[in-house]
Amino acid sequence: MAKDKTGSDKALSKRGKAALPESAAVSSRSEIAAFLSAAKSVVPKGSGSGRLAFALDATMSRQPTWDSACKLQVEMFDAVGKSGALSVQLVYFRGLGECRASRWVNDTTQLADLMTRIDCRGGQTQIGRVLRHVADEARAKPVSALVYIGDAMEEDIDKLAVVAGELALRKVPCFMFHEGHDPAAAVGFREIARVTGGAYVRFDQNAASELAQLLRAVAAYATGGRLALEKSGGKAARLLLEQLGPGKPGSGGAKRP
Repeated sequence: MAKDKTGSDKALSKRGKAALPESAAVSSRSEIAAFLSAAKSVVPKGSGSGRLAFALDATMSRQPTWDSACKLQVEMFDAVGKSGALSVQLVYFRGLGECRASRWVNDTTQLADLMTRIDCRGGQTQIGRVLRHVADEARAKPVSALVYIGDAMEEDIDKLAVVAGELALRKVPCFMFHEGHDPAAAVGFREIARVTGGAYVRFDQNAASELAQLLRAVAAYATGGRLALEKSGGKAARLLLEQLGPGKPGSGGAKRP
């Protein structure tokens, strides 16, 4: 199967296993602006490094804000790469069964280049394939956290919960960021967050600064575990800690065995 110039992207099979081919994507205007702001100010609170899976819904319902985000997408991943603390993998789905993942990278310049070639395509959500893929990645090597950004859920929540349970066993909390007001997505995203010991947050185009703080908190967790999140302080960290529930200081993230 054909590769892109960097060979850094791979298609996911129906079961979520890796094959090979093309690009990687990112999200809507407020999300990207927020994550860019967060990434530029990420200062790891722990001594370790982490692996953060960043997954996105690239179906047509997200098109209105997608195109205007291209420049910010590039800047965002450039900022993440410069932080040096996180290894990032992009996962996205769109169209009729297309679901792709990049390789894990610290230098995200190549990912930024690939993202500029992505557009939204009509199709249903493939959250199950995203969860399965991250579970497979975590089986091979620990994954600190999954960030998922989307606006809809068109799958059986009971089936998603089974895969979410695998992520929970592998200590991969899912931070589910919900754009918009879709009630089915709200229920499903909350359940995935609950099962995995992660967190659910709903946001809209006017909540960019709030989301920035939340994403910075997730980055702190991914690089230094719960202790780093506790030390980071602020409203966003408190919100996530409340949803993460009780735990030993320093548990989770890069600190776990």
